[in-house]
Amino acid sequence: MKKLVLLFLLGLLFMGCGKRDREVVVYTSTDQVFSEPVLKRFQEKTGIRVKMVFDTEETKSTGLVNRLLAEKEHPRCDVFWSNDPLRVEILKRKGILQPYVSPNSSGIPDKFRDPEGYWTGFSGRIRVILVNTDLVKEEDYPRGMEDMLKERWKGQFALANPLFGTTSFHVAALFVLWGDGKARKFLEEIKANGLRLASSNGEVARWVALGKVKFGFVDNDDAFSAVEQGYPVKMVIPDQDGDGTLFMPNAVAMIKGAPHPEEARMMVDFLLSPEVEGMLARATCRQIPLHPGVEPPRGLPPISRLKTMEVNYSAVGRKMEEILPWLKGWVSNF
Repeated sequence: MKKLVLLFLLGLLFMGCGKRDREVVVYTSTDQVFSEPVLKRFQEKTGIRVKMVFDTEETKSTGLVNRLLAEKEHPRCDVFWSNDPLRVEILKRKGILQPYVSPNSSGIPDKFRDPEGYWTGFSGRIRVILVNTDLVKEEDYPRGMEDMLKERWKGQFALANPLFGTTSFHVAALFVLWGDGKARKFLEEIKANGLRLASSNGEVARWVALGKVKFGFVDNDDAFSAVEQGYPVKMVIPDQDGDGTLFMPNAVAMIKGAPHPEEARMMVDFLLSPEVEGMLARATCRQIPLHPGVEPPRGLPPISRLKTMEVNYSAVGRKMEEILPWLKGWVSNF
């Protein structure tokens, strides 16, 4: 009997140790200030330790994509949480991802999911215009992308470097929407009109806030951050009478050969839950949820009331790779 009790106690000990040793490795290009509380919430709920790897602002998404490509034969990451679908589309074509259809993806519209199950979108941001209200009257606010072509704004507007982050997604989407000819012409013309090229969306927002430029294109989280810091700025949702604003969902994907596959699936399920969309809507990034019934963030309409750009995320991902050499040349001439 004593031997049986001892074996039982040893079994409980090993089970406890196994639970404590469970972990999941998440690479994420979503800003640490927003993604870390979500990942810690998963850790609190499950007891599974989360090893978090974040990207830098200047190489947003690109740095982690290169790392995942380098690790292809010996994966260290379980789950990639991208701040847009463009990078996961690239990884899908490179054979880095493992299909997984989460039960929590059922409430998310099909257009925000990979049809083969390689990635699923959730809460997202929109591209907006941030205007300095000390320098621009309300009746003169720019209303869309093509305002950057107007002579009146020469040298007074900014974009982030399109080789990185969500600006690269935005530019690739324009190439898909407009065609290569019109998109290249547009980029050359805004350069000729004095475009100020910043290192990141955050820098664009700072330039507008400090009056170094009159307006710039950023993501809505950058705009809200500047507003809430008390700068004389206002956010304008662009092109609501035209092509619509670009909606950029987060995207989550499981890595092929993930070292911790069970925990990886649990993490994907969690990130696609209404709970997480609610957290991101209430956070200062104010991301717009895709699950029906989740309250939209303060100051933004629900996705159903926004005119968004009609984009095929797979086509945008392919286009980004295709135009990259041309974009590098475009950037180098600044």
